[in-house]
Amino acid sequence: MSGGEHQAEHGCDHDDAPRAPGSLDEQLAALIGRPVGSRPTTVAPDPVNEPMIRHWAAAFEDWNPIYTDPEQAVASRYGGLVAPPLMLQTWTMATPVITGIAERGGSPVAGEDDAPLSILDRAGYTATLATNSEFEIVRYLRPGDVISASTTFESISEEKTTRMGPGRFVTWVTEYTDHNGEVVGRQRFRILKFNASGAVT
Repeated sequence: MSGGEHQAEHGCDHDDAPRAPGSLDEQLAALIGRPVGSRPTTVAPDPVNEPMIRHWAAAFEDWNPIYTDPEQAVASRYGGLVAPPLMLQTWTMATPVITGIAERGGSPVAGEDDAPLSILDRAGYTATLATNSEFEIVRYLRPGDVISASTTFESISEEKTTRMGPGRFVTWVTEYTDHNGEVVGRQRFRILKFNASGAVT
């Protein structure tokens, strides 16, 4: 092996060597556009269906006939039964595991130890507060639609001083598509990850 070949090979090894992690801001900036969870896409376990629609309508006492009355729904501008628009996120929600739910602080499933947001936990922002949620409905869902969801980070703020303590606002966007790959809606969700030890009393 010539000296030139040896130098090239050594340089390649150097490029592949692990690099020291950047600053917290750099690590957070690298998350933007990346999936929030370990799976880029979640597929609903069941198609949109009439029993779930009926239970939702009953729970919210929403008696709009386009949700539960086939005859009136056919006569409407929708031409058939549709799901309430804000049911959009429910179709791809994880099935809750009841055992241990209190220990998880009410979370329906166990969190991932290596989840991207663990960066904030390690930095001391261990508490979480949901702040707001916005929906964009492209079309109403119909029984038989199979929904998929892809959630990515949209933004992570600089540290803010809040009454809850110093924290950062984290925003992610979930895009929902049907079984044909057509976008049916989006949800923008924002939380505050904060350090409760610095709360203003």
